[in-house]
Amino acid sequence: MAEKTGVIHGRFQCLHLKHMEYLLAAKKQCDRLIIGISNPDAGFIRTNIHDTNRSRPENNPFTYFERYEMIREAMLEFHVPREEFEIVPFPINTPELIFQYAPKDAVYYMSICDGWGEDKYRTLTGLGLQVEVLWNRPLEEKGTTGTEVRHLIIEGKPWAHLVPKSVYRYITEHHLDERIIRLAREAEEKQNKTK
Repeated sequence: MAEKTGVIHGRFQCLHLKHMEYLLAAKKQCDRLIIGISNPDAGFIRTNIHDTNRSRPENNPFTYFERYEMIREAMLEFHVPREEFEIVPFPINTPELIFQYAPKDAVYYMSICDGWGEDKYRTLTGLGLQVEVLWNRPLEEKGTTGTEVRHLIIEGKPWAHLVPKSVYRYITEHHLDERIIRLAREAEEKQNKTK
């Protein structure tokens, strides 16, 4: 029997436990999971009509490599064998490039919680891909978000309970929490200057 390959994607700014629920649900459906990191670098970031804040620098504090390492360590923390997953760039904003990184003959898993999710669904099905929606939930049932985690870090409130242990360790050991705070301050200063 042929190995079933799945593809899943997200921004993972930062990787939290709801992301892990999503990744592990997809992994249960396939033998090998390819995890795509969207907005892999500034060249791929586009303003989204459903959420104009997604493209701002303060909302994209982690590099592709940092997100790669966090995902890898979290998947291993949750006992997924390393040979059963790959991590690749996933340029959802320039979909004509997706097949440079991910196979066309895989099953593409996703969740839909808002208009952006619906747009991505149309994009992927428009490419002729087999897309399976793991869950379709209203926005208020989405649960933890990267925005929420970043805001807690900025406000100096507890956030370790919302992310895998390996992610908390990675962010704090590499002082990435300090970068989140700095970028938020810079954005606030810039906004104040334009008032």
